[in-house]
Amino acid sequence: MLNPVDILKEKVVARLAAKPAPKGIKIDWKKRNTWIVVAVVVSFSGLLIYLFWDLPNPLQLSTHPAPSSTKLLDRNGKQIYEIFIDQRRTPIKLKEIPKYAWQATIASEDRDFYKHTGFSIRGISRAVINTFFKRNLQGGSTITQQLVKNALLTPDRTIRRKIREFALSLAVEMIYPKDQILEFYLNQVPYGGTAYGLESAAQTYFGVSAANLTLAQAALLAGLPQAPSRYSPFGSEPDLAKQRQKYVLDQMLETKYITQADHDQALAEEFSYASPGLLKAPHFSLWVKDYLIEKYGQKKITEEGLVVTTTLDLDLQEFAQDVVATETAKLKSARVGNGAALVTNPKTGQILAMVGSRDYFDVAHDGNVNVTLAHRQPGSAIKPINYATAIERRLITASTLLADKPTCFAQSGQELYCPVNYDGLFHGPVQARFALGNSFNIPAVKVLVTNGLEDFVASASAFGITTFTNPKDYGPSLTLGGGEVTMLDMATAFGVLSNSGQRVDLNPILKVVDRNGETLEEAPVLPSNIRVISAGTAYIVSHLLLDNGARTAAFGPSSYLVVKGHPEISVKTGTTNDKRDNWTIGYNPDVLVVVWVGNNDNTPMSAVASGVTGASPIWNKIIGHFLTDSKPHWPVQPPEVVGSLVCSLSGLRPPDPLPADCAPRYEYFLRGTIPHVQGDLRRDIPIFRPTQAPATAKQAADSPGDIEMQNHSVFFDPTGSMICLDCAGGYGDANTIRLDGSGQAIKN
Repeated sequence: MLNPVDILKEKVVARLAAKPAPKGIKIDWKKRNTWIVVAVVVSFSGLLIYLFWDLPNPLQLSTHPAPSSTKLLDRNGKQIYEIFIDQRRTPIKLKEIPKYAWQATIASEDRDFYKHTGFSIRGISRAVINTFFKRNLQGGSTITQQLVKNALLTPDRTIRRKIREFALSLAVEMIYPKDQILEFYLNQVPYGGTAYGLESAAQTYFGVSAANLTLAQAALLAGLPQAPSRYSPFGSEPDLAKQRQKYVLDQMLETKYITQADHDQALAEEFSYASPGLLKAPHFSLWVKDYLIEKYGQKKITEEGLVVTTTLDLDLQEFAQDVVATETAKLKSARVGNGAALVTNPKTGQILAMVGSRDYFDVAHDGNVNVTLAHRQPGSAIKPINYATAIERRLITASTLLADKPTCFAQSGQELYCPVNYDGLFHGPVQARFALGNSFNIPAVKVLVTNGLEDFVASASAFGITTFTNPKDYGPSLTLGGGEVTMLDMATAFGVLSNSGQRVDLNPILKVVDRNGETLEEAPVLPSNIRVISAGTAYIVSHLLLDNGARTAAFGPSSYLVVKGHPEISVKTGTTNDKRDNWTIGYNPDVLVVVWVGNNDNTPMSAVASGVTGASPIWNKIIGHFLTDSKPHWPVQPPEVVGSLVCSLSGLRPPDPLPADCAPRYEYFLRGTIPHVQGDLRRDIPIFRPTQAPATAKQAADSPGDIEMQNHSVFFDPTGSMICLDCAGGYGDANTIRLDGSGQAIKN
């Protein structure tokens, strides 16, 4: 039996008489033979490394065991996705594929392949220049090195591994002809997901054999091995695949493998992708795949046969997918092109369903873009966090009176901000319960300036909103949806309200087991949590959001916000002023559902009324389906929450005896925040005779003869705005509230 030294000797002799390189490759044979001699010497040195450093046998390349697939299962053990399927790994001969198919790989990965002996000085230099000077991240490994790393070594980044890779690359170059090394590489390299090898990739992405690839298709595939998850056209950022394809074509043009006409024609070619064979819950599955690869590495996920039990409920997922597709199709006349839904268990943070678009496979309309990860404006859906912050800080209560009247907000360096309500009306004195329930905008902005922008941004971050960073980037419109969020973040934030004030971060994984049966990770029975607000504040805000009577003025008594048989559901809608985003988010202690409708390209919808059309019917169907066999699960009132009667107009405690201007109602408060007893609210104020409303400063200056003093019930809200409770001609004058640097109202 020959030992490794004899094998190397025989292979060197054979290489001197090897067949010439493919047409178009010029080799300096004198220089080539010199390199071979040098390589022999280095190879013998490498033999010492082989003998004493336990190197894999390079002769095993052709018999390297096939990798095992990683299986994604739903929470009930149903398979939803398989990352690498062994049967799809089909070897193909180099001579069976078009020249441009392998030329695309050489041009983009290792243009000196037929000239070097395992490593390329120019390749390493180019990688350094592109990485550090052109900011274009590139690797410096040759095709031979990549083959060795993928087939014989692990991808860990250590000096020991790099030395082993170098020695093995030289040995492989001595043992195998260049064509065979290239063939090994094209049959071994991962192209993303289930696709290992060029033939499998061609079948997976285009449904054709590698022998029938067009130049455009071959260029796209050649760009994938550099970062299969990142550049996959089936990934969360499909545009990156097209950018990478252009890079490959540019390199082929530069190396003169193709002409300018070939380049331009390939770049303009439009093609459709094949539907993946087994891909259920596609947005969720691919998102989890990216998470696993980032955590464990490409090789472990695609080759080492993990079994991943996810949190997904496939039956609920497929129901939600069908509802999103069906209901958004009904909204075509309203110019609604897309929808998305997210279902979680707020106690555990487990994701039960994730529908990233109405149709994942509708690539022409960006169906493969996962909207649950996209940055969108939440509209009024952000208001509960604003109110919760103010209640927690004891700046307001559920009965605090707010002036819903024409108001502008002035902040240094910004234009005057004068919001209006969704219905275009002003509603006068309104208590916080009804202001939030009916989603009135001006009271919400007043609550924000009472909190201050800095404190609200900090609180929103604690709730789980990761996109709000520097308060200086926002203004008072932030509480009306002026800052972008993700559906994942909104689910986390509303989960705080559902989960008695504790934040539980979202989790898609129940368990990960390797092929030896060892558990790599497992979701705890009791997940870690962070206290964000008190249980009392969470209870009060949840009660505001489940009070159907409190929102009747805006939504009516029987909107889609009412779930049959479940009056305990807390829910909030949100629609941006430009009608580009429409949301409905609702929950009880057992389930939380977030729904969005709109258009991926941000074109506005024609008419979407929250609670009547848009996201609400989808939300109602999904949460109603989940709760079909469940009894109402009311939030538990914590000890720190107490109740009291308040006057329906002023929000203060009723005096005894009860005056005519106080119709009592019941309200919940944090202990220690019950308001004082209503006293005498009457005082003399200037009235403008023509309107019988409180006089403005301009009216008093321009028409002093039309001003008279009258006695009325008067109240001031937390921003200092005066409210006339019984003026025949209105509830108060328009005013401008000035804000300080932190976004709080400057009291006069």
